Amino acid sequence: MSTNGSGYKVLVIDDSNTIRRSAEIFLKQGGHEVLLAEDGFDALSKVNDHKPHLIFCDILMPRLDGYQTCSLIKKSPRFHTIPVVMLSSRDGVFDRSRGRLVGARDHLAKPFTRDTLLQAVQACMPAQAAGNALPA
Repeated sequence: MSTNGSGYKVLVIDDSNTIRRSAEIFLKQGGHEVLLAEDGFDALSKVNDHKPHLIFCDILMPRLDGYQTCSLIKKSPRFHTIPVVMLSSRDGVFDRSRGRLVGARDHLAKPFTRDTLLQAVQACMPAQAAGNALPA
């Protein structure tokens, strides 16, 4: 699947099918290519295979939570430059601070709207050229 050249490749990691599907619809409406993952382990293989431009990562997931997933991505020499936005139904100072400690660029409260999701993409991506994959 490719974009029309104006969108980004965005990975959405969430154990909720409803959240993944909502994000997919909203991002595609914004002209972005969307990859979906159910948990951190699934996400790490997709990051490796597809090198997304941006990652939205739920905090509360089974097996590997969002903080652990973000930390692993940020410790990787190949993927540390990919912006990660944490998704959480808990929008407290602690969650935001912990997200920043593991390298998250931002924090988006759930449930999100189409506009807030697309604004988060633009906030993270203005310096990078759309349509260009990260170097291998």
